[in-house]
Amino acid sequence: MDVAAPYSSRTVEEVFRDFKARRAGLLKALTTDVNLFFQQCDPEKENLCLYGFPSEQWKVNLPAEEVPPELPEPALGINFARDGMQEKDWLALVAVHSDAWLLAVAFYFGARFQFDKNDRKRLFNMINELPTIFEIVTGSAKKVKEKSTNSNHGSNKPKSNSKRGSESQGKYAKVMQAREDYEDGTDDEDDDDEHGETLCGACGENYASDEFWICCDVCEKWFHGKCVKITPARAEHIKQYKCPSCSNKRARP
Repeated sequence: MDVAAPYSSRTVEEVFRDFKARRAGLLKALTTDVNLFFQQCDPEKENLCLYGFPSEQWKVNLPAEEVPPELPEPALGINFARDGMQEKDWLALVAVHSDAWLLAVAFYFGARFQFDKNDRKRLFNMINELPTIFEIVTGSAKKVKEKSTNSNHGSNKPKSNSKRGSESQGKYAKVMQAREDYEDGTDDEDDDDEHGETLCGACGENYASDEFWICCDVCEKWFHGKCVKITPARAEHIKQYKCPSCSNKRARP
């Protein structure tokens, strides 16, 4: 089980880094690794918990045997409800419990390291700047509307492959625009202003014009290429992109 280092003094920044790393691991489980996560939550097994680690990894495991445990424990028995409700509702339930666990761990450290009122407030404000796992998994995180194809291909940008059919041109244009920005290293202020609050459906981080992004044709969420293992070159040959979560839903009846 994940155990904290010996209790030397730790700063708000260190606790926040721990929070972000555990959160990244949980987001992987519920987005890019959702198929594996679903399989591991077998209702026939004993009570299972979803853990996020400071290494940005996740694990489905039995709860800690120590009483009381070294750290606050995640929600117990997440596997039992897996087949008794719609998958999206089950994932949302796990997500909201994961948010609660992350806060419990962060403020456990805050109490253990004797954070004062100002430190606790600062830690909360840092955490509150990030969208919750629930918001990312359910798609309710605030997002700006996507640019139209025409605005994506203004006079400053070359037209993307005009030979493609009109029905796939919109999504292809968005991928190619992201690729052009990524390869050219251009800093388009208007693009940053309009997409600045768009969040990656996998890691929850904000849009940046110097990174390659791709949009899912099914749920219309945006993802860092690196988060879903899609390169600009590979994206050019994808007619209809489906993110890991949407691909997984299609695979199971």
